[in-house]
Amino acid sequence: MHGADTHQAIETVWRLESPRLIAALIRVVRDIDLAEELAQDALVAALEHWPREGVPDNPGAWLMTAAKRRGIDQLRRRRLIERKHAELGDDPEHATFTMPDLEALDDDIGDDLLRLIFTACHPALSVDAQIALTLRLLAGLSTEEIARAYLAAEPTIAQRIVRAKRTLAKANVAYEVPRGEALAERLGAVLGTIYLIFNEGYTATSGSDWMRPALCEEALRLGRMLAALMPRNAEVHGLLALLEIQASRSHARVSADGQPILLPEQDRSRWDRLQIQRGLAALERAEKLDAARGPYTLQAAIAACHARAASAEQTDWPRIASLYAELARVTPSPVVELNRAVAISRADGPAAGLRLIDSLRDEPALANYHLLPAVRGDLLEKLGRHDEARVEFKRAASLTRNARERDVMLARAGKQEPTSPS
Repeated sequence: MHGADTHQAIETVWRLESPRLIAALIRVVRDIDLAEELAQDALVAALEHWPREGVPDNPGAWLMTAAKRRGIDQLRRRRLIERKHAELGDDPEHATFTMPDLEALDDDIGDDLLRLIFTACHPALSVDAQIALTLRLLAGLSTEEIARAYLAAEPTIAQRIVRAKRTLAKANVAYEVPRGEALAERLGAVLGTIYLIFNEGYTATSGSDWMRPALCEEALRLGRMLAALMPRNAEVHGLLALLEIQASRSHARVSADGQPILLPEQDRSRWDRLQIQRGLAALERAEKLDAARGPYTLQAAIAACHARAASAEQTDWPRIASLYAELARVTPSPVVELNRAVAISRADGPAAGLRLIDSLRDEPALANYHLLPAVRGDLLEKLGRHDEARVEFKRAASLTRNARERDVMLARAGKQEPTSPS
């Protein structure tokens, strides 16, 4: 394998394995910064060894072993410092250091990620801080990507993550899945985290790929595990239903050369019918458990409308618009209103949708949100206002950080026929 290929392989392995690695290390060393440092040390070791020796058969285990060795060295050094302090006399401000059992990293780590989500979603943190920290640690999202998911400024998110780490360290929280009321208390943030992990996998914020399938798969795994952990919670099943139905379209969303295929153009025969059935079954469970549908159950019901339609033309858009109106009452937000505008445009015509879109143009949260001009451009195109549509598609292209999405927007801009002079 050539050097460039090896480095590409390392990058891929790191993207897939680092969340599990960091989660397992945090479980044992109980220090987020130290766990991240040890994981980075393992990455450096891989960059040194793999170009010469080749990528190992089990790269995740190799990284874990490298991190463990580095951790043992560091922790032994800290224990030695403790002994020196003891020899020099008691230091009232120097806490006694207990050597963690790094051999425990050899145990099965299947639920370490879920454990870490519940730990990071600690009530000592605000919900926004809980989700931002977990997305950084688990999904490997950059601060920029998290900021875009929140429609927030990057420095704000960076400070939020730093403060969250300090708060957890000061609180000396236990890295375990809580039980009873403590579990229910953290559930909202846990659901939000899994949802955002899936969203980043479904449509990547930046980069050259339209999707990050590994993140979708991880979110699904966590959602299924959570449903087994909390089988009587409606919103847990609602979220799982949403993820299953959305993931069923994955193979139809990207062409052979990696180009995005939008929902109306997708070959529905490529949708995973078994996954749709699992999603619809989870939605039925959610609705039986609680007639007052929560935000994830409502979104799953919207996804189900698409899944049940044999073709794009047969989609029940009036029902989708009604469901978005209900969702807007449960969790009002400009993004929900934007989606409702799309549904209204399909149900009642593009002019009706455009009126709602135009009422959102001054929303601060949507000022740099690329989907606002993208949707507006689509409706203007349908109304024959091609010059205006071209401007909106170009603006959408300038705002997105995803190369594939930018290509789609620029292509749509290029297809707008110039208006003939009168």
